[in-house]
Order: sequence, then C-alpha cells, then structure tokens
Amino acid sequence: MLYQQVASELRRAIYSGVLGPGAQLPTEAQLMEDHGVSRNTVRLALGELVNEGLVTRTPRRGTVVRDRRPLLIYPQRELEPQPSGELREAFAYAVAQEGRAPSQYIEVLTVSPVEEIASRLELADGELAVVRRRLRFVDGQPYNTNDSYFPRDLVADSEIARPGDIARGANRVLEELGHAQVRVVDDISARMPNQEEAERLQLELGTPVMVYVRVGFDGADMPVRVAVSVLPADKHLIRYELDRR
Repeated sequence: MLYQQVASELRRAIYSGVLGPGAQLPTEAQLMEDHGVSRNTVRLALGELVNEGLVTRTPRRGTVVRDRRPLLIYPQRELEPQPSGELREAFAYAVAQEGRAPSQYIEVLTVSPVEEIASRLELADGELAVVRRRLRFVDGQPYNTNDSYFPRDLVADSEIARPGDIARGANRVLEELGHAQVRVVDDISARMPNQEEAERLQLELGTPVMVYVRVGFDGADMPVRVAVSVLPADKHLIRYELDRR
C-alpha cells in the first residue's frame, strides 16, 4: 500500500542516521509533493512510525525523530559484584557505564502492602512493609519507577527504613543485616500504563510499559525484598545472557 511505501522510506532514513534523534521530518505538504500521494496517505505513514516509537508529534515542531537510546538492563547482573569493586547502587552504576547521568527522587514509607506484595513477601495478616519508592531519571528525563518492599520487622532499624539515598544500594544493606539475597525470581509482563504512571513518567499517549517484578530470597529461602519496576517500553531493553561454559 502507498502509505507503507512512504513509511518504509522514512524508516530507512531514521535507521541509517540520515534523520537522527531530534531531527524534524518533512512537513505533510512536502511529503505529499515528494511522493505524489494524498494527505491521508501521508498521515497513515506517519501514524505507523508513531506507533513504532520512531517519531513523535509535537505542537510546534511537527513530527520529529525520537531519541531511541534504550537503557540496557541486565537482570542477572544485579547481585554480581561490580567489576571495579565500587560500592554503588545498581541503577546508578548501569547508567554511568553508558556515559549518562543518573539521578532519582526517593520516598520512604511504612505501609500495609496490597495483597500481591504481602503474598510475595509471605507477610502475616497485619504485618507492615517498608517501601522505597523511586522515580529514576537519566540525563534529567524520567525513565522508570522502582518500588522496593521489605518486611518492616527485618529492616526497621536500618538505612532502608530511613529517607534518602543509599549510595551502596539496599542489597548491600541486606547483606550487612545477614540476609544477602542468594536467589531471585523474576516476572516480566507488558501492559498500558495507568494514569499515575503516565503522569510520573511523562509518557506520550500510546506508550506501553513493562512491569518487572523481582522477589529476592535469602539463604534460608525467606523472601526479603520485592521490587516492582515500571519500564516504558521505548526506553528500555532487557537483556539476558546465558553461558554454559
């Protein structure tokens, strides 16, 4: 179909770098003239590129190419020692490794967790949890949220229950408390964001998210942490590496 041909040419220009991040696409009138097609055909072509996450429409600049540098996430590396031996929170370390600037806003609360979290933590009725709610930024742009839940009785007197960043990471604090995570279970699903998530992450209409839930267990196989991350699909790439050697 004609609109697919127009979309294909624009897509090649984006992937080849002819149209780089932030570049403005030709106007609808220019595309109509260049390809000899109707305005509706051009709009269908641009709509396809929007749905693929390659471009975005802005009120003042028209259609522009999106920055497509996804943040690489290696779930299997979270519990590994950092190569430099540096004591640094996993997210900050991963972002810095890409030459980008990490930052985050942290809120620490004591809560009665919802049933799904309470069940994963194996909490008894009425038991409370400490949650560290984080909105994470890369180069000043909101990138994802991470809400980590811990049994309150386990962490009540530690840094985990106090406001503020933990430079060496909560996983290291759990180790110091005698509850190092030795096993994790990951669940990853995809859906559309709810209103709160869309607002916190400043998501464009139609952007799906991945929901990444990790449950960490200590040496006695007791769940000590449930981390729920909401990752905009256009900004993240989850990569698993398996090596039998």
